[in-house]
Amino acid sequence: MNEKYTEVLEQYELELISARRGRGAWICETDQGLKMVREYKGTVKRLEFEEYVLAFLQENGYPLVDRYVRNKEDALVSPAEDGTRFIVKNWFADRECNLKDPKEVLKAVSQIAGLHKTLRKIPFDSEWSMGSVLAEPAGVEMERHNREMRRARNFIRGKRQKNEFELCITGSFSHFYQQAAEACKGMEKLDKTEQEEKYLSHGDLNQHHVLMAAQGIAVVEFNKLHLGLQIEDLYHFMRKAMEKQNWDEGLGLSILEAYDKVLPLKETDRKRLYYLLLYPEKYWKQINFYYNGNKAWIPVKNVEKLRDLEVQEENKGKFLRRIS
Repeated sequence: MNEKYTEVLEQYELELISARRGRGAWICETDQGLKMVREYKGTVKRLEFEEYVLAFLQENGYPLVDRYVRNKEDALVSPAEDGTRFIVKNWFADRECNLKDPKEVLKAVSQIAGLHKTLRKIPFDSEWSMGSVLAEPAGVEMERHNREMRRARNFIRGKRQKNEFELCITGSFSHFYQQAAEACKGMEKLDKTEQEEKYLSHGDLNQHHVLMAAQGIAVVEFNKLHLGLQIEDLYHFMRKAMEKQNWDEGLGLSILEAYDKVLPLKETDRKRLYYLLLYPEKYWKQINFYYNGNKAWIPVKNVEKLRDLEVQEENKGKFLRRIS
């Protein structure tokens, strides 16, 4: 462990036993359990917001979250001598959710629904009106991504000699862009006609943030916590699971059932989920990576990802028709 991190830990009532690198931070074994030490570049106001929410969760039956640790000065942020700022939070020595295990996926989904249910009990404070807390509507985000896709497609069209990745895009763009346009149109219509109440949401839920612990399931990394539509949390986790399971129809329906048992889904939730799943997000990510990166060299794995998307299209289409 480097001197800077050791210097930071000295500002806490903690005795360091051992440390290792992990998740872009230091995972530290201390006399008070496992802690994570990470550099922080945000505002103190944002941290206080997250800490308030995490404390509420723990006090209302949702104990397994990575709360921040206050230093000897009762502050959430601790500076190093060079001015770099750090946070320390509680951590878990547990593995990530295995998306290849359907039973584990369904347990995680039930836990996510429970998290959402508890988050709905938190009254929104006007002091939280920060840019990082107020989420952009999904329809607006989709339209921005669509513009990026068209820009990349036009660039590729203008090239005389195309590499394998560019040929893949040329052959598949029409199909995936049609999905993107339909999803965007449907979501924008819902945004205009359905004035749904917004609640606090995790903001970045995937298998990396759902840890399977002996004492229960922990949800971590709330740094994208925001006020928005909770169905987007379910979408992020569900899409990852469905991609791993080749869009298994039975699993998809079971996921919806598991969530619905804990927190009933409204008809508009189901419509939004359909459009979110319809949107070819992974396809957009590959195009965006290409357009904003080194176009002269595309890793083979990126071409493989495009091929995999095409292979999964039939099963994905079958599932979407079941829930549309």
